[in-house]
Amino acid sequence: MSRPRIVIVGAGFAGYRTAQTLSRTARGRAEIVLLNPTDYFLYLPLLPQVAAGVLEPRRVTVSLSGTLPHVRLVLGEAGRIDLDARQVHYTGPEGEGGTLSYDRLVLAAGSVNKLLPIPGVAEHAHGFRGLPEALYLRDHVTRQVELAAATDDPKRCSSRCTFVVVGAGYTGTEVAAHGQLFTDAQVAKQPLRTGMRPRWILLDIADRVLPELDERLSRTADTVLRERGVDVRMGTSVKEATPDGVLLTDGEFVETRTLVWCVGVRPDPLAESLGLPLERGRLLVDPHLQVPGRPEVFACGDAAAVPDLEKPGSYTPMTAQHAWRQGKVCAHNIAASFGDGERRAYRHKDLGFVVDLGGVKAAANPLGVNLSGVAAGAVTRGYHLAAMPGNRVRVAADWLLDAVLPRQAVQLGLVRSWSVPLDTASPEVARVPGGPEGEPAKTRPGGEPAKNQPGGEPAKNQPTAGASDVAPPPDQPGPGPDVAPGPVRRTDRFTEGDA
Repeated sequence: MSRPRIVIVGAGFAGYRTAQTLSRTARGRAEIVLLNPTDYFLYLPLLPQVAAGVLEPRRVTVSLSGTLPHVRLVLGEAGRIDLDARQVHYTGPEGEGGTLSYDRLVLAAGSVNKLLPIPGVAEHAHGFRGLPEALYLRDHVTRQVELAAATDDPKRCSSRCTFVVVGAGYTGTEVAAHGQLFTDAQVAKQPLRTGMRPRWILLDIADRVLPELDERLSRTADTVLRERGVDVRMGTSVKEATPDGVLLTDGEFVETRTLVWCVGVRPDPLAESLGLPLERGRLLVDPHLQVPGRPEVFACGDAAAVPDLEKPGSYTPMTAQHAWRQGKVCAHNIAASFGDGERRAYRHKDLGFVVDLGGVKAAANPLGVNLSGVAAGAVTRGYHLAAMPGNRVRVAADWLLDAVLPRQAVQLGLVRSWSVPLDTASPEVARVPGGPEGEPAKTRPGGEPAKNQPGGEPAKNQPTAGASDVAPPPDQPGPGPDVAPGPVRRTDRFTEGDA
């Protein structure tokens, strides 16, 4: 008798935990297939430390094949799911198509950058959802400080050393906090013009930093940011982004070459393509994480609207903690659907939150106990080490080295501006020259010549590594000085005439 096949789409917190739990409980009685664009699980909470040079990129990635020995990994992005035929159609990393049949399906596709209809943002801002974006930001910030130190123009120096972060939630707060420390350390080695210091601006339309958390945590984070020199502006956002800076909603124009977009996330557009009931883009499921009317389909993490049994009438928020816990419950309920054990409803208990503010500073409330300063920093790092499914020793070693040695602020140039556009359904994958579905840079967000983007170097000086080895599609011109190669087409956007 053939083994049933369980296909898991996505290897974020929810997908990884589902695969991990199933691999331990199935004991070879089922075939577990994990479909993901990359061969690693990304521990997102530590991504700001990668951008700030505290951690090396591989420290926050956990090998899927190395930690999930009984799970078959298939590299690719899910494109279409045929629920009636029980098939998942996907595109591989080299553009090849494939199909996976399933007996049970887990949708854990995660989320993508949340876009707002603000002029210029799609062209001039960059998100912070994947490793390529973190690597780009680290290089970009380093380059701006170095160019600012080399110029004799005070105005140009100021604009290059002004960094604007939009969104004062978890990600934006941590990016601004770590970023200020990172640039201050660079300036200490390579002084700027007399009296000039890198300036980080944190914007949000909310009335306080970290609006989703307890007010005491919010006050702690706000105090640390302001003491460090971050310009915190609540009730303010971006009205328009231009190549030279951003126009704020209060009427002020801030000259900058850097705009980091951290306003939040939205569910992966894959959920919308299924034609099933949604709640603000999230797939509606019952408390057992099953899709009503489709008992063979489960969903968890950011892609699922899971009823919050602790707050009737509402749904669990899109956080890593919920995704991780839902993954475990999902795995148990899949096993129960095959007759192994009893189903469980997803319930959660708030164990507290931690926010890393860089250095020894943090804000935390484990089990409801509010902490700040060194104590919060110790709890925060301890929590991350305990929560990571791998690389704990390497992460701890990097933290130790960062405490005793100066950071290496160098530009590797591995990720270019055009390869990490804000408007993309795959922030975890950098765009590459001659990739599938490539289109001319002029027709897509983020594809204008670098000289027209904040912080971009002149397009004629940008190498197109590997372009000569890859033939462009017939309708796409070869990479040139004004054409950035690689696709960024969103599959969730339909134009007139599309089916």
